[in-house]
Amino acid sequence: MNSKFNFHVKPKMILLILTVVCIGSIAITYFRQDSAVSVGEAVGYLVVPMQKGINSIGTWFYDKTQDRLELEEAKNKIEELEQSNQDLKDDLEKYQDASLENRRLRELLELKDTYKEYETVGASIVAKNSGNWYSSFTIDKGTNDGLALNMNVIADGGLVGLITEIGPNFAVVTSIIDDGSRVSGMIKSTQSNCIVTGDLSSMENGLLKLDYIQTDFDISEDNLIVTSNISDKYVPGLVIGYATNVTLNDDKLTQSGYLEPAVDFSNLSEVLVITTLKETSDPQEAGEE
Repeated sequence: MNSKFNFHVKPKMILLILTVVCIGSIAITYFRQDSAVSVGEAVGYLVVPMQKGINSIGTWFYDKTQDRLELEEAKNKIEELEQSNQDLKDDLEKYQDASLENRRLRELLELKDTYKEYETVGASIVAKNSGNWYSSFTIDKGTNDGLALNMNVIADGGLVGLITEIGPNFAVVTSIIDDGSRVSGMIKSTQSNCIVTGDLSSMENGLLKLDYIQTDFDISEDNLIVTSNISDKYVPGLVIGYATNVTLNDDKLTQSGYLEPAVDFSNLSEVLVITTLKETSDPQEAGEE
């Protein structure tokens, strides 16, 4: 049976419809792409500057943090270098002190060997009189160490003085430069006697007085003066110093001059005490009479 509503679509119509659909799809796709591009551009204009600003702020904070860290690191390094420098200074000072002490001990050992005929005891100076010179000083040894009054004291170079006061663990030494000191000396080359007199005023020029030299002997410069055999309290043969500026006195009977001490009386730290006591007598030595 034929239906009166029989619907028949021609092929041409189907092709047209398909063509319109394709063109529409293309148009929609085109407009959508343009819209996407526009949105992307808008986002770029807004977001990119913000991102750059955020990056700049982040970079600034990072740089500041790095600067602070570098500053702290530099400060730590400076402190470490300062501490290392101080440690080196301390080590150098200790080395210099040890070196100086070793040198002084070697000098004392050499001095001990020079006067090996005498028994000695080493001692350190713990106090001195006021002034530039060691005219009187205290050592850290006393009767407990076998020391006694009038024992001779020597240091590098030769004679220093006598023990004039003593206790169980200390002793006071009066040196030959003291104003009250008189030592019977002997010119080693001629065996002639003389008197070495302490004089602190002359010591300002590094000299002691030298008197009562016999005229029978010519005294040349730098003649060695040692303690004589006739001394009351000083054992013989200890170096005192060297004669200088010797001239004939007005009485034409004796000569006088000066003596350069063998010991540096401006710089003493350790000494040797000769434990042998002298037993003979010399009435010329003041303070020994």
